[in-house]
Formats: sequence, structure tokens, C-alpha cells
Amino acid sequence: MNYLLGIDIGTSGTKTALFDTAGGVMASAVLEYPMQQPENGWAEQNPEDWWNAAREGIRRVLKTSGVDPQEIRGIGLSGQMHSLVLLDENNDVLRPAILWCDGRTAAECEEIHARVGRDRLIELTANPALTGFTAGKILWVRKHEPELYAKCRHILLPKDYIRLKLTGAYATEVSDASGMGLLDVPHRCWSDEVLEKLEIDKNLLAKVYESPEVTGRITDEASADTGLAAGTIVVGGAGDNAAAAVGTGVVTEGKAFATIGTSGVVFAHTDELSIDPKGRVHTFCCAVPGAWHVMGVTLAAGASLQWFRNNFCADIIADAEKRGVDPYDLMNHMAERVPEGAKRLLFLPYLMGERTPHLDPDCRGAFIGLSAIHTRAEMIRAIMEGVTYSLRDCAEILHEMGVTNREIVACGGGGTSPLWRQMLADVLDCEVSTVASREGPALGAALLAGVGAGLYESVPAACAAVIRTSAPQQPDAAAGKRYDAVYEVYRSLYPALRDSYAALAKL
Repeated sequence: MNYLLGIDIGTSGTKTALFDTAGGVMASAVLEYPMQQPENGWAEQNPEDWWNAAREGIRRVLKTSGVDPQEIRGIGLSGQMHSLVLLDENNDVLRPAILWCDGRTAAECEEIHARVGRDRLIELTANPALTGFTAGKILWVRKHEPELYAKCRHILLPKDYIRLKLTGAYATEVSDASGMGLLDVPHRCWSDEVLEKLEIDKNLLAKVYESPEVTGRITDEASADTGLAAGTIVVGGAGDNAAAAVGTGVVTEGKAFATIGTSGVVFAHTDELSIDPKGRVHTFCCAVPGAWHVMGVTLAAGASLQWFRNNFCADIIADAEKRGVDPYDLMNHMAERVPEGAKRLLFLPYLMGERTPHLDPDCRGAFIGLSAIHTRAEMIRAIMEGVTYSLRDCAEILHEMGVTNREIVACGGGGTSPLWRQMLADVLDCEVSTVASREGPALGAALLAGVGAGLYESVPAACAAVIRTSAPQQPDAAAGKRYDAVYEVYRSLYPALRDSYAALAKL
């Protein structure tokens, strides 16, 4: 038998899953870890937490499945994008990783635009400088922690740190590297011009591969740590959204998906390079060699509902535990009883600032229209609707660029909710299906490993062999009209509050 392992290093935890070549799950494990916020708008994690979770996850999967490690033909890696890992000459971590949702680098982004030129940067990297991207984080550390930066010998992304621990190789791949703000996205290599203008030593960066390419093999030390067979190949893998695209079959022209995970994404595959000159959405290399994807990102999608659950739903959590159900299921049932529009209550999901379409690290979340008639049920519904409106903001720009179609696949934790999927269908006015597998990026990473191991001819061929989708949920025209009216109010709120957000940020 042949098996494939996928490891997804997420923000809240690492998922490790073992698959057969038909996509069947032999075993999976999720280990969680904390995120630190030392200041408002900052977000950090300890990379050793990722490694401990990956190592333990591999052990558990091997034990649970009973699979002979020699039968695992390849390993694929996925992970949160943009987060900065700095290593010294001994590969020791120099400081906590600065995460993708960290908004401290507004001044550094302005510096990048001044050094490179905003339009020229978009020509080279397909994107403007954003606070979430890695380039600004590098400049921030160099400016604020110069003694530490002087010790830096390697700059890696989260999944690539796990690759180093498994294989000893300093490697990345095009989809994840696209989100650093340093990659020449049209030509799929590091941009010498950007690196020179930002005075970043190219030798600090890892070698760039395509996603299905073999980047290294499991070392004897990693074999002893994890139970994997020494010599097992590890392929490039992909950033979380690019891996999710593979895991949902969005790997050919005209296909798209929407993710409601910690962040929210509307993602469309394109065989032709397409760049928004205003920089409102991201154009990255995708996990299919020679192709790209365009995506809009909202930073706090599922994170908004998680924030509300953690802070205001202790009784719901306790009740769910007694009943042996997920607290989100109970919250969904509460929201189902509230009509579209949440009784004129709106929520702006800007808890971590926002990317698409505002590119504003200073904006913050808000309930608008709150009155004495509203209960937690309306607030939960408003959060779900607000996140959906933010995804429509993303989809509207992709429509302008001509890279979406009338059917999308919903994934992520929120994508498992029939209510949230119906909201997406109604608000985006399109059919919304979901995939049979719930493994998402971990499955996508495993399929990339299968291509690298020669088990599938190509990434599209791997998806055709494995991915199955449900019958789509159809948009409700009447509900869509009601949402349209609320969405117009939603769109007016950010411009009205922008100056207030900026003033608050200066206090």
C-alpha cells in the first residue's frame, strides 16, 4: 500500500493527517498552541510550539493508523503564510515569530513603497507592501532589534521551519514565498531589485521550489523524533490557501473557493497572470506549476465568531460540553432563528485591522445599530453576516478582474455550517458546494506529495482522482435582495469611520 502524509501548521494548531491514495483518511491529529499579543495589534507565536505539535501529531497518526512508515511515499507541508521566523547560525530561533495577522509594520510598509516605488513593487511582486507580509516584519526587526537582526542567518516561513526540522533543508516554494513581498511573482523567483533596494541579503532566504518538487528527505534525527522512515521525501507543499485550493480541487481555470477559517478568503485559480493595479487583492503563484491565483483576504473571519464565543458564551460552551456537541452548533441554531439583516444590526469584522479592500491596519471591529431589542442571537447572526459581507467585498474585486465564476466551494470551519454556506450563496449570488473531505490544506499538501512521489501525473490529475464535492446550495433570490440592502449600508460604514480609526490609533 502507498500512503501520503499532510502537515498543516495553522495559527491555532497543527493538523497532521495520513491518507491513502484515494484520499481516505487513515488517521489525523490536531494539537493546539497559544498566540501571544504583547501589544494591541501585535501577534506572535513560538516556532518550537509548531515543531512540538507536528512531532507529536506525526507520532499519534502513526500509532493510530498502524501504517508501516516505510509505506508513506511522501510528505507535504502547508501552513500559515507571511509569519517571520529568524534563525541564528545554529538554527536556534532568535525571537518569537511575528504572525501574518500582526499589524505593527505600517511605517515599514511606507518605507518599502518609498524605497521601491508602490507601482514598481506591484509590477515586481504583484502586490503592494502590506502589514501582514514578511518584508515589513524583516525591516521592523532590523530597525527595532538591530542586535538580534545582526545574528540572523536564515529567514523562514512557518511550514519551512518544520521542513528544516524534518530534512535539514533551507527551502520554500512559490505559493508561500509569494506572500513575503520579496518574490518576483510573474517569474517565480526572488526579486533581486526588491532585495537590493530594501538591503536584504539574498543569502538569508531559502531556495525556492515549485510546490510538488522534492525539497529534501527525512533525516535520521527526524526519524528518531517522529517515527517516520529516514529518506522519505518531503515536497515543497504550499501556503495554507494554496494547499486548500488543492484540497478542494480548485486547480483549473474558472474554479474558486471561499474559506471561513481564522481568516476569510475568496480565492480564484487563473492560468494567466492577473494583477490588480490598485493592490486590493493578492496575486500569488499557486501550487500548480506555471499558474497563479488571485485572492481577497479578510483578517478576522472565523476569528470574529471565536472571539465572541470565548468572551460572551461561557454558558453555551458549558452546555455544549454537557451535551457532547460543538458550541458553534448551538450558536448556529441561535442565529438560524434570526431573520436576514439581524434586525438591523451590523458587525464590522475588523478585529485585527483589514486587508481587502481597505488595506488598513488601524481599523477595528464594531457593532453598528445595537439596541435594547438585540440579544446574543442577533449578535451572532450579525457577526456571521458581517464576515460574509467582507467576503463579498473580496469577490466584487475578483469579478472586476474576470477571475471568478458562478460556483464556489466553501471550506474552513465556517464552511461546515449549512447556515453560513447559505449566507454565502445568497450574498454572493452563486452556487456554494463543499467537499466531502474535511482535511483541507492537509489533504492538499498530501496530494502535492503524491505528485512529487510520482503517484499522480499532475496536480489537476491528483484532484480529479480524489476530490468529491456535495450538491451545491442554491442562492435564494428573495434573501439576496434583503442582504443587498444591508450590504449597501455595510459598505458605507468603513469610509465613515476611517478617520476615527486613525485618530484612535494615535491615542
